[in-house]
Amino acid sequence: MPTYVYEYLDESGEGTGETFEIIQPITADALGRHEGRPVRRIPQAPNIAGKWSDMKGKSQLSNENLERLGFTKYEKKGDGYMERVAGKQGPKSISTDD
Repeated sequence: MPTYVYEYLDESGEGTGETFEIIQPITADALGRHEGRPVRRIPQAPNIAGKWSDMKGKSQLSNENLERLGFTKYEKKGDGYMERVAGKQGPKSISTDD
C-alpha cells in the first residue's frame, strides 16, 4: 500500500507546514480530517523500483548479488588499504604500502 503525505490546514484553509504520513489503500479517498483537524493530501513523486531506477541499480550492485554473479568487490578501508567484501577470488586485502 502507498504512503501518502498530508498537511494540516488552519481555519482559513491555508497549510500550516505541519505534515504527517499515513499508509492507505490506493483506492481509498483522501482524508479531509485527521485527529479532529482539517488536512489536505500533498502530491508526491512515486518511488518505484523499476528496471532503470536508482533503487533497482543499488540492489543489483549489492555485495550478495555481485558475489552470486562471480564478481569480486573491494572497498577502501584506509589509506592505501582495501578489503574484499564480496567474492571468493583474489587476496582478502590489498595494500599499496611497501
